Amino acid sequence: MVASMKKRRLAALLRQVRVEAHLTQGQLASRIGQTQSYVSKYENGEQRLDLIELEAVCTAVGIPLAEFVRLYLES
Repeated sequence: MVASMKKRRLAALLRQVRVEAHLTQGQLASRIGQTQSYVSKYENGEQRLDLIELEAVCTAVGIPLAEFVRLYLES
């Protein structure tokens, strides 16, 4: 149960930072070299990101990785 809650929280935060950066899923996907369906899957909690992918997402949306982690831990 706890793992699924954490997964949903992470997915929601990923979506939040993308939206706050005024990017569509397709635009973010293009910036990180992935497909729109890939972005959709991790925003829906169906796909996990590794640290390298998460860092790429953070760079694409203009947020430092450490700030993303802080936001996640505070949510």
